[in-house]
Amino acid sequence: MAQKAAKQLAARNTTKLNQTHLISLGNNVFFLLMRLLVYRSTYTRNTLLLWILLSLPAWVVEFWLEQIGRPTYAENGELKKSGEDLEAKGLTDFMWDLIYWTWACITAAAMVGNKAWWMYAVVPVYSVWVASTTVMGLRKGMAGMAGQGDDSAQAADAGGDSKRQKKLEKRGAQKVQYR
Repeated sequence: MAQKAAKQLAARNTTKLNQTHLISLGNNVFFLLMRLLVYRSTYTRNTLLLWILLSLPAWVVEFWLEQIGRPTYAENGELKKSGEDLEAKGLTDFMWDLIYWTWACITAAAMVGNKAWWMYAVVPVYSVWVASTTVMGLRKGMAGMAGQGDDSAQAADAGGDSKRQKKLEKRGAQKVQYR
């Protein structure tokens, strides 16, 4: 069976993309129906503007995942390209998180109102927190590298013994003297 892995990836991608589009469509239709039929008195132009503005990143990501993940077939039905793996870690994983969080915000805004859109502020706050902890970790790592040198050379300069020298002396070896 030729290209078994590619065919499996193509089938997974097709299923995941179709499922994503259906859920996105259902979620957005649910929002519009709730806003137009149930919460008609609180419906304003701002509601529609917020919905479009804050759903736009998820729609862009969904379009991007469609472009890179949808398999392409030749005219005879043979698989030409299986598409990128949509279950990959890293940036692709972050893109799925953005879509899922947007869906949660849309659902909450449909049921609660426009104040639920503030949930979307969690994404940049979390991103800033992750970036700052990463920078602080890198700064500590770089400072540690600048302050560290050869342990035995530092110990000898300071007049103390390194751990290795102490172990050797315990075993009965002669003490090493530096000049």
